Amino acid sequence: MTEELGLRDPGLQPERTRLAWRRTTLSCTVVAVLAARQALYGGATAVGMLGVGLSMLAWAAFLGVAHRRVRALGSVRPEGLRPRVAAAAVGCTLALAAFAVAVVV
Repeated sequence: MTEELGLRDPGLQPERTRLAWRRTTLSCTVVAVLAARQALYGGATAVGMLGVGLSMLAWAAFLGVAHRRVRALGSVRPEGLRPRVAAAAVGCTLALAAFAVAVVV
């Protein structure tokens, strides 16, 4: 019925986006935990421990960005994602991947 009138249900897209942010946060958590596990059980080296520490910082930063975004999506009319927030999320994700690779290598 709403499609016939040209109206959009604003409740569906924010919910899907909120779930996507939560899935991404869970993925980042798994990467950070696996990096720590690899560093500890693979023989703790200074480079490995530095990688784990930086991975945890990147994970915490991403967790903060994601938490703010999920809370913003809970409003009645959520605002769009600002470029600064998007750049922070991308930067945290790339940093987490780079630090995890440093732990493995």
